[in-house]
Amino acid sequence: IPLKHTQTSPTDAYGILEFQGGGHVNKAMYIRVSYDSKPDSLLHLMVKDWQLELPTLLISVHGGLQNFDLPPKLKQVFGKGLIKAAVTTGAWIFTGGSRGKVCAIGIAPWGIVENKEDLIGRDVTRSYQTMSNPLSKLSVLNSSHSHFILADNGTSSKYGAEVRLRRQLEKHIALQKINTRLGQGVPVVCLIVEGGPNVITIVLESLKEEPPVPVVVCDGSGRASDIISFAHRYCEDDGLVSDNIKDQLLVTIQKTFNYSRSQAQQLFLMVMECMKKRALVGGCSSASVPLELCRLNPTV
Repeated sequence: IPLKHTQTSPTDAYGILEFQGGGHVNKAMYIRVSYDSKPDSLLHLMVKDWQLELPTLLISVHGGLQNFDLPPKLKQVFGKGLIKAAVTTGAWIFTGGSRGKVCAIGIAPWGIVENKEDLIGRDVTRSYQTMSNPLSKLSVLNSSHSHFILADNGTSSKYGAEVRLRRQLEKHIALQKINTRLGQGVPVVCLIVEGGPNVITIVLESLKEEPPVPVVVCDGSGRASDIISFAHRYCEDDGLVSDNIKDQLLVTIQKTFNYSRSQAQQLFLMVMECMKKRALVGGCSSASVPLELCRLNPTV
């Protein structure tokens, strides 16, 4: 348990990052926060100190895009589509932050950040190297982001500190009234690109939110995305699939994640649980991301 050997103190790391190693210097604002920071305090920081306008849409990206593990061609096309969607809708994009300047906000665990020692200092401007060490367990922050919230729970080289903080911040932003006359909150869309087994859990949690968060799956990006897309394509209106499709899905899950039959069975059941709300799941290619997100955003 992280709290056994750590203690909280006022943040000692915030300011501006200047990314080195590219053709031109990209800058991003950053802050190190406790993993249990209150979402209203974080939103206050974003609006008052970072001077961001409340978004008209929150695009929450999960899967390969957040670590940029996609093939270069797909990454390029998809990135352009996502930026176009954000520009045309006034959206904020939330990603995992590691690995145009749009308001892309990376929410990453402090403990996994390569060269984090360089970021210590209050209200400072720091140079940051984007070259990663292949032998390191740590991750380099991605220079495509405009802002970083780095969640610290005292652990090192582990993901997880950011998960609850990100989810609570997304929920809090969704409650903000962007149209006071209609009493309308900020719409949230969950965007799935590639991804591991945990992404299927995220899809199910999004669909079970109150109100549910619609999910857009980038078909053809691989792994979790393709499994959800396949199930969505072949399931009936009641969310069930034939025995033949079930067998194909089980084999694909086993191969994709190197799972045993029983592990695959558990993940399959989770996918089928998602299909009960199949009307809230949409598919898109990397090129059609802006259209799909606009379709799901009632304020556009």
